[in-house]
Amino acid sequence: MIFIGIGANLSSSRFGSPRRVCEEALKEIEKQGIEIKGMSGWYRSQPVPVSDQPWYINGVCAVETALSPQDLLARLHAIEEKFGRVRKIRNEARIIDLDLLAYDNEVSKEGESLVLPHPRMHERAFVMLPLVEIAPAWRHPVSGLSGQELIGALPPGQVTELDE
Repeated sequence: MIFIGIGANLSSSRFGSPRRVCEEALKEIEKQGIEIKGMSGWYRSQPVPVSDQPWYINGVCAVETALSPQDLLARLHAIEEKFGRVRKIRNEARIIDLDLLAYDNEVSKEGESLVLPHPRMHERAFVMLPLVEIAPAWRHPVSGLSGQELIGALPPGQVTELDE
């Protein structure tokens, strides 16, 4: 399976709340010919690392596409730009964030520009909780650990809850 992380913590003048931005980003992903096979619930999460930024809305979708990992990531970045994201500083507040988390069981070789699986996904409750929701049998292709095992090993202090 191919997994994409979706998140936002800034409102958009075009779409409204961060959750609406994420929902519209999902529609745009589908417009790009990327088939959504599953979608988690939406989660509210405290920024990581902890800061005074607004809380995030996050989710994970499973997709199917004929695009290569590099082409898929380029398409996700183009969607971010279309939605008004400008990358300036790492971990800054953002209108939209689309991350390629895992592409089947591909593992990048050292030195490749695209790192698969996403190098910090297993450290983030806002990624692991929604991922396990839609793919409970998924295992990390490097460590071999299950999603539940990775959740059990998350660093403490990450506040993540379902956004009902």
